[in-house]
Amino acid sequence: MSPLKIKKGSNSHSAYNLRPTFSDVVERHTLAVLVENEPGVLARVIGLFSGRGYNIDSLTVAEVDHTGHLSRITIVTSGTPQVIEQIKAQLGRIVSVHDVHDLTVEGKSVERELAMFKVVGQGDKRVEALRLADIFRANVVDSTLESFVFEITGAPEKIDAFADLMRPLGLAEVARTGVAALSRGE
Repeated sequence: MSPLKIKKGSNSHSAYNLRPTFSDVVERHTLAVLVENEPGVLARVIGLFSGRGYNIDSLTVAEVDHTGHLSRITIVTSGTPQVIEQIKAQLGRIVSVHDVHDLTVEGKSVERELAMFKVVGQGDKRVEALRLADIFRANVVDSTLESFVFEITGAPEKIDAFADLMRPLGLAEVARTGVAALSRGE
């Protein structure tokens, strides 16, 4: 009987060729967290992320139920599927947290962000900035002889694209609200 030859890189079932069954692909997830509107809750949520080395790409918080004293925290984060599951489980263990929803996996959702851009320039650059603002449906909320402040609302990708186009035209400042998201209807 001849010895079994195993090709290098093959998907053999050798004990030395074990591969983890989980994915190591980093994914972007949007989490909606309903919490008690009380002092220290946001600090505990942020502490969970910073204490374990998780990154927050975007964070928005606002009271959504005045009578029930509830706030909604929308967090955009990235990680492997296992890290995202860990984050959701750990958020759910915080006493003041009522619900944790992963909008990325629960179905289609709508994400919007508000941003303001200050663009400084003269001549053709001013004209081009106005033309692009019109294409992106951005509003001029302040205008001087030297600058414009544009307001734009849309998906984060739209905001990023607008910023990329404004940079060579004199983009001086950017303020972004962070992502607000809701799951779509049936």
